[in-house]
Amino acid sequence: MLEIDGITRKFGSVTALDDVSLEIEQGEFFALLGPSGCGKTTLLRIIAGFETPDAGGVTLDGEDLLAKPPNRRPISLMFQSYALFPHMTVAKNVAYGLEREKLPRQEVKQRVGEVLETVGLSAHAGRKPAQLSGGQRQRVALARSIVKRPRLLLLDEPLSALDKKVRADMQLELKRLQHEVGITFVVVTHDQEEAMSLADRIAVFDSGRVCQVDEPIALYERPRSPFVADFVGANNLFTGTASGLEGIKSTTFGMLAGTPLDELEAGAEALLAVRPEKIELAEESATRGLPGTVLDVSFFGGVSHLSVQVQGQDKPVLAAVQGAGTIKAGAKVKVRWNAEDAVIMAAGQ
Repeated sequence: MLEIDGITRKFGSVTALDDVSLEIEQGEFFALLGPSGCGKTTLLRIIAGFETPDAGGVTLDGEDLLAKPPNRRPISLMFQSYALFPHMTVAKNVAYGLEREKLPRQEVKQRVGEVLETVGLSAHAGRKPAQLSGGQRQRVALARSIVKRPRLLLLDEPLSALDKKVRADMQLELKRLQHEVGITFVVVTHDQEEAMSLADRIAVFDSGRVCQVDEPIALYERPRSPFVADFVGANNLFTGTASGLEGIKSTTFGMLAGTPLDELEAGAEALLAVRPEKIELAEESATRGLPGTVLDVSFFGGVSHLSVQVQGQDKPVLAAVQGAGTIKAGAKVKVRWNAEDAVIMAAGQ
């Protein structure tokens, strides 16, 4: 559906986007994820028509999108601030775009009624934005975006202004609405949890480049670069050297990982990533594992979170154990994992 081919955008000496290429399918909920300043919002603005790239192309269903002015693109953009008209009612806010297109009054009324029913705001049609909660204003902005029946809906940090509980509720609401209306959604976010819960696929950005595109589970369990491993879920990273194709083996750690990268040459510096929930803490007398000392233990969300200082590691190793554990701070343990739970990647990617 949407093809982004080699998009580059520079602002003076700063390269916001560097040869970015993506393909987004019809009906997908696609997330652009990354830290502030990584280029994801610039890409969204290029798709919407508010920025012009220095190089590259964008097509929607085979049509050149960059050749069309913003108001002629079959796209809606939902702003982070919602940008509702404070003097208009909910119904008038939603109808505004249709009235600007001079559609028949009866059609406008019918489409506004249908979309307000979809987002659960029929009973609030006569209220002003100031009379609504944050979550309700978010739904008004969403209704105004989808009432025009765009082929593509762009959302720029749509939930950042909401408190934690409302944000969690609206994540489910957005996903439900996206399935119900069948529109392709592209959302920009810096929140890993939000991207994981909403998106069918995620593109992780860093410094204007796409590091990895994958489904949430694959991205979470099999990061392909140190940046993705650290940004998406705080993996533990161990430094070692490639030892043939069977994995990496550090003389300090003496542990192997599964699914190595074939392009790693023997002796090359590499990283091994293990997620906290895959870390096992064994007794100090265990024959297998890295000796360490528990620095801190905390319990929340039904999970015990432990940090362990391991010799040779600059950062403590993080472990997440289901339930309330019996290990206390100061305990001597062995840190270990199963080979199939670790991922190998080239260092410095």
